[in-house]
Amino acid sequence: MLKDKIQALAQDIHGDVVKHRRHLHANPELSFEEYQTSAYIKSALDELGIEWTAMANTGIVGIIKGAVPSEAVVALRADMDALPIKEANDVPYRSKNEGVMHACGHDVHSSSLLGTAKILQSLRSDFAGTIKLIFQPAEEKLPGGASLMIKEGVLENPKPQAVIGQHVMPLIDAGKIGIRSGKYMASTDELYVTVTGKGGHGAQPQQNIDPVVITSHIIIALQQVVSRFADPKLPTVLSFGKIIANGATNVIPNEVYLEGTFRTLNEEWRAEAHQRMKKMAEGIAESMGASCEFKIVNGYPFLVNEEALTAQVRGFAENYLGKENVEDLDIWMAAEDFAYYSQAADACFYRLGIRNEARGITSSVHTPTFDIDETALATSTGLMAYIALKRLGN
Repeated sequence: MLKDKIQALAQDIHGDVVKHRRHLHANPELSFEEYQTSAYIKSALDELGIEWTAMANTGIVGIIKGAVPSEAVVALRADMDALPIKEANDVPYRSKNEGVMHACGHDVHSSSLLGTAKILQSLRSDFAGTIKLIFQPAEEKLPGGASLMIKEGVLENPKPQAVIGQHVMPLIDAGKIGIRSGKYMASTDELYVTVTGKGGHGAQPQQNIDPVVITSHIIIALQQVVSRFADPKLPTVLSFGKIIANGATNVIPNEVYLEGTFRTLNEEWRAEAHQRMKKMAEGIAESMGASCEFKIVNGYPFLVNEEALTAQVRGFAENYLGKENVEDLDIWMAAEDFAYYSQAADACFYRLGIRNEARGITSSVHTPTFDIDETALATSTGLMAYIALKRLGN
């Protein structure tokens, strides 16, 4: 059986995948700076005899062609970049780059795809179709490596009928995955707001135009965009996480600076909300004698798992892992640039369990203590290979 063959191969190469993961974890690189990571992956693909091309500077696309002629094409995606976080783990593979850490599991994704590539390359004489291996830079930084890869033609020549991705999930035990059909992750936009008034002595507010009070009105009023304009059935989040008003106990500043995020799961509403927020903030400031610069930096779109493909992937996963090891996921208002693939092609993005409470491996992503149960690397490599071949019709 194909399942048994792949599971055996996944166990055989597990040590190699662990070595890949530990090397990448110890040598993390920030978004758009993944030069050594890219060189390492290219070398690993060369050793496997897999043809590759460079794309989006540090990105790589490998091609595995089955011996049996077929027009079917599946793309498998991994990201490569790390985060500006100082690692707190005391492990042999601790980051060697001070202040940079694979705290979101992209080392897991890339090493897993190398493992999957090794499995598929060893089986190429037995299957029909083509598999694209996408090693993508800069998931963590706008405009997102996925958008650049797509612009440079990663979804063309040949065009995949499906794009599959996986991402670590510390809330799910190793050996399991989580999956959701339809809308899954939110769009994300960055808000940069400056409210300018007239500063002065705090004891003489009548002589000033207080941007602190005006900004307070704006922050509260903007929540009505969520509570009174958004469809209650449509998840929408507006949060401000940074406020700077450089006055003092008795000094009203000239301006107040804000940074925030807006997230939702509908592109039409997203565009409408942008206009409402900008108009509301500028109007409030003007009505109170101040001015407001409301800058919106568009981030990633929302991520949608195509329903027919996701149902198929779920079935493959249940067959490979057992139905009890495939969990349902809820909507998650975090963002991921895999969403660009999901907007351009049929796509499925699932979660890989990496948790092991008995060993204390429970930390969330984007934290200094994030780590994984490396037994998950056998699951990640084998399952993706199985999904790819089953999707190709093998």
